[in-house]
Amino acid sequence: MDSPLATFLCPPGYAGPRGLRAIAREGSAVAEAARFVGRSTRERLGRRQPPYASRSPQPGQDPVVLVPGFLAGDGSLALMARHLRRLGHRTYRSTMHANVGCTRAATEALERRIETIAAKRDRRVTIVGHSLGGLLARGLAARRPDLVEGIVTLGSPLLAPGAAHRLLVLDLALVVRLQRVGLGSMMGADCTSGDCARTSWEEARSPVERGVAFTSVFSRRDGIIDWRGCLDPQAKTVEVRTSHLGMAFDPVVLDVVASTLAANRARRDEAVSRQASPAGAPSASAGRPRVASR
Repeated sequence: MDSPLATFLCPPGYAGPRGLRAIAREGSAVAEAARFVGRSTRERLGRRQPPYASRSPQPGQDPVVLVPGFLAGDGSLALMARHLRRLGHRTYRSTMHANVGCTRAATEALERRIETIAAKRDRRVTIVGHSLGGLLARGLAARRPDLVEGIVTLGSPLLAPGAAHRLLVLDLALVVRLQRVGLGSMMGADCTSGDCARTSWEEARSPVERGVAFTSVFSRRDGIIDWRGCLDPQAKTVEVRTSHLGMAFDPVVLDVVASTLAANRARRDEAVSRQASPAGAPSASAGRPRVASR
C-alpha cells in the first residue's frame, strides 16, 4: 500500500522506525505503566494529609490543556492529568474523543477551546501535546501567542511528521479510506497530502515567539516516529528513555513535564518582577496578557 502522506511531510534525512524490533520496543509501555502505578501507590500510602488537600489548584498556576496523539482521545492522558492535578495544576481536556479528524478542523476547535479557558482564567494557557497533539500545539503557539504561555511536546515529530513506522502509516491509510466511504469527520486525502496538509505543515514550522516557552521531549527508543524529528531548533529538547506510547504516563516523563511547568512559571514570575514598579508593587495586570480574539 502506498503511503497516503505527502513527501514534504518527510524531508530528506528522516525515516520512520522499521520492522518488528521497533514495534517490540513499544512493549516497554507495560513496564512504564506499572512504574506509574507503583509510584502512585507509594505516594498514596505515604501521604498523611487528606486526599482532597493536594487536589486544590494552587493560585498563580497556569491552566494546562492536554492534547492526545493520533488515534487517541483525552483518556490516554488521564494519568498525566491526575499527576499534574496532584501537584496543584488546573488541567483541562482537549475535548477530543479520538484524534483522527481533519487537522485544520482539530486546530480550530482546539483554538476555540483555549480561547474559552484563557478568558475564563484571565491568563494564557500551557499546552502539553503527545505526538500529533504536540504538532497541533506547536502550530497554535506560533499563530496565537496571545493565548499560549508555553508548550511541551512529547514524542512529536515536529520536523518530519511523515517519518513514521509503517504500521502507523497503514492505520492512517485506513482512516483516509473510511473518510472516502462517508465518514467525513475523519482525516481525508487533503489532510495528509493536499492543501490542508501543506497549510498545517507550514503553520507548524512558523517561528514561535520568544515569550512562549517551548520544550520538546524525545526518546531514541521511540518505535513509532523518527526521534530526530522532535529536535526542533526553537525548542529546549529533553531526552528520556521510554517508548512512544509511554510518553503519556511514564513517571520520568511526568517529572519532566512537572519540572518544565515549574521552571516556566519561575521564569514568568521573574519577568513580572523585573517589570514591577519602582515602589516594588507589580501592576494588577502583570503576568496576565490580554486575551485577543481573531
